Amino acid sequence: MNNNKTTEYTNESISALKGADRVRLRPAVIFGSDGIEGCEHSVFEILSNAIDEAREGFGNKIEIILGKDNDITVIDHGRGIPVDYNANEDKYNWELLFCEMYAGGKYNNNSGDTYEYSLGLCATQYSSEFMEVTIIRDGYKYELYFEKGENVGGLKKEPAGSRRTGSIIHWKPDREVFTDIDIPLEYYQNVLKRQCIVNAGLTFVLTDDRTKEKYTYCYPEGIRDYINEIAGEKAFTEIQYYENETKGRDREDKEEYKFKFELAFCFNNDVNLLEYYHNSSFLEHGGSPDKAVRTAFVYAIDNYLKNNNLYNKTEKKIVFTDVEDSLVLIINSFSTVTSYENQTKKSITNKFIREALTDYLKKQLEVYFIENKADADKIAKQVLVNKRSRETAEKTRVNIKKKLTGSLDMNNRVEKFVNCRTKDVSRRELYIVEGDSALGSVVLGRDAEFQGVMPVRGKILNCLKANYDKIFKSEIITDLLKVLGCGVEIKTKHSSDLNSFDINQLRWSKIVICTDADVDGFQIRTLILTMLYRLVPTLIEQRKVFIAESPLYEINSAKKTYFAYTEKEKADIISKINGKYEVQRSKGLGENEPEMMWQTTMNPETRRLILVLPEEAKKTADIFDMLLGDNLKGRKEHIEEFGHMYIDLTEIS
Repeated sequence: MNNNKTTEYTNESISALKGADRVRLRPAVIFGSDGIEGCEHSVFEILSNAIDEAREGFGNKIEIILGKDNDITVIDHGRGIPVDYNANEDKYNWELLFCEMYAGGKYNNNSGDTYEYSLGLCATQYSSEFMEVTIIRDGYKYELYFEKGENVGGLKKEPAGSRRTGSIIHWKPDREVFTDIDIPLEYYQNVLKRQCIVNAGLTFVLTDDRTKEKYTYCYPEGIRDYINEIAGEKAFTEIQYYENETKGRDREDKEEYKFKFELAFCFNNDVNLLEYYHNSSFLEHGGSPDKAVRTAFVYAIDNYLKNNNLYNKTEKKIVFTDVEDSLVLIINSFSTVTSYENQTKKSITNKFIREALTDYLKKQLEVYFIENKADADKIAKQVLVNKRSRETAEKTRVNIKKKLTGSLDMNNRVEKFVNCRTKDVSRRELYIVEGDSALGSVVLGRDAEFQGVMPVRGKILNCLKANYDKIFKSEIITDLLKVLGCGVEIKTKHSSDLNSFDINQLRWSKIVICTDADVDGFQIRTLILTMLYRLVPTLIEQRKVFIAESPLYEINSAKKTYFAYTEKEKADIISKINGKYEVQRSKGLGENEPEMMWQTTMNPETRRLILVLPEEAKKTADIFDMLLGDNLKGRKEHIEEFGHMYIDLTEIS
């Protein structure tokens, strides 16, 4: 207990934030963050009001201009924000809308035909460095100007001289409020595309004054256009579209409210997508609509599987993951009363919305399966395939975990692996060598303090063509992964849980592939690289993988032995030798003397290591696929075009 009384706690100690300070000093309370996400949300508050006007039938185009100094302009062609004198409130509306939190025209909308939308003019104005407002309505042009949350100059009003209406809001987020105001172009592009999806026929024109680029977004048919774009021709069912409007309440003592929605879905083997929108906001975390979809789809498909005896005996029931793997679905909904989890509006919690959507979807799916048995059979079959693939992946995960985890001690040894003494990962190097014969030479030639050796016994499995189950049955591969210590990276829709990779658990600073300089050695090197590329590609990206370059020739003169790694080096060395010399092709690694191994391949001062760089991941994947995959035609064409360059490396006589 602190007995040093430095301050008094009295009635006068209590204070409240007033005016602009309510936002400027606590932006995270209103926008969910005081960083870039909060700044983005402040922009959306202005944009959403323009969208609401268009959705009510006033204007079909919204323009957004990104200024050179992180300033933003939003132009709509709606009715214009009412800012003149309000007799009911005995105040000007501009004071209510731009200077009063939670003032707006959408609080009594449950009795009419409009649906609730955002009320963020004031919050964004308070958080801005400046805001300029121009409004044209009722035959007048109104102008307002604000600096750091305070109005400057009051309301200016003059005849418009034009019959058009609308609002222009130009402002700059304040760096004193947000830690970052440099909103990336991608944010605007993503938001505007999403708003096109849920506001059919509304056009957005985005102009970037910094680059003079202009982007236009519009989906005339809304979610139907979007789902068709996503699913493309690879959907194996037709797109289903439903819309409905209803009323209900979240609790008996709560008021009844209106809820309308449209949804579209299909099934696809190549892509899967679930997106939910409510009152024009993208629900990143879903909430009530997501719970409804999960419950209804599992219920309907499980019933179909049971009623048609498609489950195997003792087979477990499907889960939503099995459906989601092949489902493309978008729901766009509106309600006059909405319960958001917080002001960022990423999830809604309305009980009635969840129950109404669940019941509606259950009934519609039942009818759909009865009327479209061919589609129902395809869906059922694919969901079962997804389920069984998931279960196989889970079994594989358990097996991999058993095989790859644990320390390399007496109880968890890897056959023929030779460790080094140091525990300092920044010094440790692992040499992956070709066979037992090379193992002996490399072990004798290494520096045992920091160089470990792992032999590859026989030709390693082609990991590009093999499935994961087969890959992890290979002792060579699992032993090598165990020695690396960093786990594996697996990227398929059924095996996210298998992804146990952690670069911080890597036991080595360098992984060096060391094979003979002949055709067999090159093939083994390529297979090892393929394995690393498929199972631990981050090691290549992090520049951890090297190839030890072996000399092609050993040149002995009376005074010295030279090693040449290329034909040119051989010629250069020979030209400088006075007297007799002997040139011989270098032997395989297993036949080399330890001293030669150290000098040519392992001594950090004299060795030559080639860093493996994934300059272009796609290009690397294509080359690996062409050389080792199923692209037989491409491989033949490559050999025809480039094969002559490697004739001297073949063993054809």
